[in-house]
Parts: sequence; C-alpha cells; structure tokens
Amino acid sequence: MCNNLSESYAKVLEKWEGMTITSDPMFGMVMQNKEICLELINRALPQLKATQIVQLTTQKDINVVAGRRVRYDVYVQDEKGNIIVVEMQVADHQNLPYRLRYYQEQIDHGLLLPGESYQSLRQHPTYVIIFCDFDYFGYGWARYVFEMSCTRNPQLKLGDQRTIVVFNALAKEFTNDEQPIKNFLALMRDQVDNESKFITKIQNEIVKIKQEKKESKN
Repeated sequence: MCNNLSESYAKVLEKWEGMTITSDPMFGMVMQNKEICLELINRALPQLKATQIVQLTTQKDINVVAGRRVRYDVYVQDEKGNIIVVEMQVADHQNLPYRLRYYQEQIDHGLLLPGESYQSLRQHPTYVIIFCDFDYFGYGWARYVFEMSCTRNPQLKLGDQRTIVVFNALAKEFTNDEQPIKNFLALMRDQVDNESKFITKIQNEIVKIKQEKKESKN
C-alpha cells in the first residue's frame, strides 16, 4: 500500500513539475499576478491601454439556471469598466465558435441587474481572448479579431461593444501590431525568449508557484 501511495505521489509531483503556461491550473495561477495579467492583456489588446485591474478572478464560475455552467480561466475588469475574459485552449474540439458564442453571452448575466436598462451595458465593453495552440481557422494568422458587422456593408458595425480575439500559437508571421504577443505565443510552444523581461517574469512566477506548492506539501 505504501509503495502504491508513493508511486501515485511521484506521478502527481512529476505532472506538477511538468506544467507549463498552457497547463490550465498553472495559467490561472500565473494570471493571479496582476502585473503579469495586466501586461498580457495590453499585449493582446493594445488599443485598451489598461492601467489598472479593478477585479481579477481566476476559475470564475458563472451559474445559469437550467443552463450549462461556465468557468472562465481569467475574468478581469479594468479601470475603464472593460470586462476581459482570458482563456487558454490546448485541445481542438472543433467547437470553438460556439464555445465563444456561449462564453460571450454569459458575461452579460453578471453585468445587468433585474429591471436595469440595457443601456447600462455601454459601461462595460466585453472582450473574450482565447489563446490556442492550434490554428482553428487555418489562415496562419497570429490573431483573429471578430466583431459584429453588417453583411451588406462590413464597415457598418453593430456597435454592441463585444469583441472576440483568437490567438494562434502556431503562427509564423506577425504584423507590426502583433509583435508584442509574439514571444508569449512562442512560450506556449515551449520556446523561451530569455531576452524578454515579460517572458522571464512569467517563467519566474511559474518557478515560484511550483516551489511554494512543493514546500506546502513538506
């Protein structure tokens, strides 16, 4: 029995030590560091220019009566009222657009109180960012950005302030405004840019989390 327990613990420890930024629990724990989380958001959404995280929740549950439960990896509200959900996705289940549709819809459940005007949603533009280690859409782009537009005139926006951003860690070419996120996408493929202060900060945080967990077990 003792040998079996020792072997099980060794396997758990090995799995824990092998976790990277793409591992679901590790990504959430690293993002609990507000400084790292804020910088990642600004690299992913440079137009926001967020300066402060007002609310940060990892593994945030959204429970809807008679609906499927949603758990966001990272849920953030910045100082301007923007709501940003950040997800890490390593498995392609061929359902990404529908998952994002459901995620985006669920965000508003926590923003609008009973009887409150729909106009109140103007105070909270929403962004869903998902980092994928696969290219779901197949164009090879590093970033895919989706907003509601008119089919007759794509320049005519619905203006509901909802944005979905899908990152592809397999991308090999980057536009100028995608350069800030390039080394993070490389990190998802275990390619570490040791010259990047941001990536070093993430790597140091991972080491710190693993060490603290190990010490708590002793």
